[in-house]
Amino acid sequence: MSSYPVFDLSPDELLTTTRTVRKRLDLTRDVPLDLIKECLQIALQAPSGSNRQAWQWIVVTDPAVRAQVGTLYGEQVDGYLKSNASAAKLFADDPDRAPVQQRVGDSVAWLGKHMGDVPALVIPCIKAGKTLWAGNQAGLWGSLLPAAWSYALAARARGLGTAWTTLHLEREAEVAELLGIPAGYHQAALIPTAYFTGETFKPAPRQSIESVLHVDRW
Repeated sequence: MSSYPVFDLSPDELLTTTRTVRKRLDLTRDVPLDLIKECLQIALQAPSGSNRQAWQWIVVTDPAVRAQVGTLYGEQVDGYLKSNASAAKLFADDPDRAPVQQRVGDSVAWLGKHMGDVPALVIPCIKAGKTLWAGNQAGLWGSLLPAAWSYALAARARGLGTAWTTLHLEREAEVAELLGIPAGYHQAALIPTAYFTGETFKPAPRQSIESVLHVDRW
């Protein structure tokens, strides 16, 4: 039984309205650590290969440390937005998708400037040795990413917004040193977490199932 209010969402509503939240993150309102722990407790029910449960979670709330992480993240965002991989530059010739991509780019830029101001930064990690092996890493990340997504779903149901970000991973070693992450543990994401502004979210436009589905053969 949650000690915090939980939205009355059907499973389909929860799955289709858990959106990436950037500009609607409320930077003025603290998030109780107990609420984040409640979401993480749900996340720990996710599947884990061989039941190893090799995950570890860092929740950064100290303003000074958040600011340092935010600076590293912001520098990576600046480089990303200047690159050809930038969301704002994708589908530039598509009149339907280009405006959406521009809004995504603006949203990414906003978070790049404000990551350090978000009340809580959650970093899921997994133990995998000092060097990641070549070959099949799906089992490794498949033992962490479902749990990280379950965290985002649990947060959404409790009025919190999150964003799945990975741009900081090019500076993973620096973040690890800053946060004291031991050698052999690898970060999977940086998930800013805050209450969201506004009422709710709606499903996003997506490709039709016919355009992505293959039955029996490609």
